[in-house]
Amino acid sequence: MKLRSGIFFAGVSLVAIVMAGIGGSKANDSVAKAVSDPNGWAIAGHDYGNTRFSPLKQINSENAGKLQLVYSLSLASLRSNESSPVVIGKTLYVSTSWGPKYVYAIDAATGARKWTWQPDIPDDVLQYACCDVNNRGVSYADGKIFVGRLDGKLTALDAETGKELWTSTVVDYKQGSVITSPPLIVRDKVITGFGGGEYGVRGALQAFNLKDGKLLWQTFTVPAPGEPGSDTWKGDTGLHGGGAAWLVGSYDAKSDTVYWGTSNPGPWNTGVRSTGDGNFGKLTNLYTASTLAIDPNTGKIKWHIQGTPADAWDYDGVNELLLADLKIKGAETPVLMKADRNGFFFVANRETGKVISAEKYVFANWAKKWDINTMRAEEDPDKRPGPGHPAKDICPNLIGGKNWQPMSFNPGTGLVYIPSNNVCMDWSVSDVNYKRGVFYLGAEFPTKPGPGGFLGELVAWDPVANKKVWSIKEDLPFNGGTLTTGGNLVFSGNLHGDFRAIDAKNGKVLWSKNLGSGIGAGPVTYSVDGKQYVAIVVGRTAALPAFLGDIGKKMVAAAPEGGSLFVFALQ
Repeated sequence: MKLRSGIFFAGVSLVAIVMAGIGGSKANDSVAKAVSDPNGWAIAGHDYGNTRFSPLKQINSENAGKLQLVYSLSLASLRSNESSPVVIGKTLYVSTSWGPKYVYAIDAATGARKWTWQPDIPDDVLQYACCDVNNRGVSYADGKIFVGRLDGKLTALDAETGKELWTSTVVDYKQGSVITSPPLIVRDKVITGFGGGEYGVRGALQAFNLKDGKLLWQTFTVPAPGEPGSDTWKGDTGLHGGGAAWLVGSYDAKSDTVYWGTSNPGPWNTGVRSTGDGNFGKLTNLYTASTLAIDPNTGKIKWHIQGTPADAWDYDGVNELLLADLKIKGAETPVLMKADRNGFFFVANRETGKVISAEKYVFANWAKKWDINTMRAEEDPDKRPGPGHPAKDICPNLIGGKNWQPMSFNPGTGLVYIPSNNVCMDWSVSDVNYKRGVFYLGAEFPTKPGPGGFLGELVAWDPVANKKVWSIKEDLPFNGGTLTTGGNLVFSGNLHGDFRAIDAKNGKVLWSKNLGSGIGAGPVTYSVDGKQYVAIVVGRTAALPAFLGDIGKKMVAAAPEGGSLFVFALQ
């Protein structure tokens, strides 16, 4: 098959998304079958739409207080354990931090180990991993387990034995490009991105053949000089323009479309790549801080929505795209939802890319509103930093209104459950030159608390009415991802290590257990032989607090590093 090495443009638009079309003819048959099994957890986000909703309800809001530990597994790897396990049949697959250092296959009901895989990860990966040595999980298809690695490689393992079947090089990690998130499987293609926006890499998505690991297509997410869209960059700065697609993708079988978010542009000094102020005109720096709709057959970009044109705040646009069908103005609408780091919650028609709404879900003062007609924010010029113009008290902070920790959607309540942050910052820029494999920033960004006396918040958001329904305030930011279930529950952890079951309708905490280390990962639930289990990986972040000054020191002090899987059930 011909490799696609260019950029492909098209249309307007933003985030739209649905409860996951899983038609086997367009998806992968084995993944579609696994997703359709209500007892399993087939994909890191549960389904192709990244809803993180399970219909299981043996554990519910009436009995959640009776949850007890069934087993735990030491992951033998400390620091930034962020994996959401995958459960296929009676086997649970979980990866660790540091590479991953290990991938385990265990009996999902007992924790008995079936096999362990340990890759040979170079010792120097840490210096090329911007934001820690995390790994967020594996993917499954056709009897294989697929895992992205910090050394820029993609590996396929035999799901029954753990035997390595093939390994392909995605990217040279020494340019600052590590892989921390699981790939997306569509038919015979394993699609992955990589990190590196802070190192001035040129972002890309690549598809590899599921059977043998051969490259099928590559699509750069930033145009090179002479390619369509290159005129949105000053000179040839797009060659080091970031736009990395380092988190997870989503897929809609009905339209046969893959959706992916892209990261911040590089460098953080907007004077290098754009005008350095709010009058950036066409110098918007495509396709950074955007949502892309992509043809999985060719890699061609169908349309895009740029949430933060000419981004000046590191409002990395990679956050997951959640697909659901919502009734909007009386009509059933296929949508895509995104809690963008810039503080706006986007709802868009996922088939057309037309933005339906974009409202603030956290305190965000860098912009007055986001105009769905002009497809741009109405910025506060005092909050846009640039050469000769430092800015103060910008909200949200560069970690965003929401970071990578996954949100979830419950079709019963109609609510999205968002682990959000309430942190602000000052920002000033400085001169910067590109050097391969070294941070390419050109900015200083001292951190400040957000208003209201709290730093984090679990927000239950109504995406149709565009309003907060309930919330739980936290004394720290960067808390764990969420899971929601047919039992009227939301499961979520925090940086202190408190893992909780919460009433999905009203936010009442029904059960809580401290697990000894901070929680960032998204929980999962599954059933084996008629018994429902809830699983969570713990192990607090270590590198990110260094970006956050005194707040970061509080994050580190909240709980020690860790690395364990805990599994609970009704006893």
